Amino acid sequence: MKIIALHNNERQLIKKSIKGDPQAQKQLYDRFSPKMLSVCRQYIKDLHFAEDVMIYGFVKVFNHLSSYQFKGSFEGWIRTIMVRESISYLRKRQFVVYDDEAMKEPHSTDLTPNTGVLDVEYVQHLIDGLPEGYKTVFLLNAIEGYGHKEIAEMLEITEGTSKSQLFKARKMLQDNLNLKGMSPKSQSANKQ
Repeated sequence: MKIIALHNNERQLIKKSIKGDPQAQKQLYDRFSPKMLSVCRQYIKDLHFAEDVMIYGFVKVFNHLSSYQFKGSFEGWIRTIMVRESISYLRKRQFVVYDDEAMKEPHSTDLTPNTGVLDVEYVQHLIDGLPEGYKTVFLLNAIEGYGHKEIAEMLEITEGTSKSQLFKARKMLQDNLNLKGMSPKSQSANKQ
């Protein structure tokens, strides 16, 4: 019964927000902003810039709210906007590099987990250590679930480049884990 009430409440908030009700808009913002900041932060290292991107994303959410057709998850709809806004930010700042030039600059991975189990902050640190192109393709594929064709269209690259970037990102993450003694085998042994 609560699930239906929450769904109806969200639907009412959306409808009120479409009509310009500032209290409803604030409630939607308060409900979804923590998760959406996390989404933006995955793509953008600097928390302040990630927060700016999230705010711009919410401006788009509220400007295009009338186009949401109550099909699928509203949170998923917002998330898609945040991902695209993050990619747009990276593209404007020319942070996305899709060649091996990015590999010339070493990336620090000196943060080590306190236990044998990887924590979220440590994993985010490892992902942040990836060159921007690798990181973007990795996040779009592994976290967001986009296929290579969709990624290629979004980033204006070829599918082959997307596949290559994903392969290199995974390899680099695996190498960094192995350097820290956190190979997948040692992780599973530590969990037992």
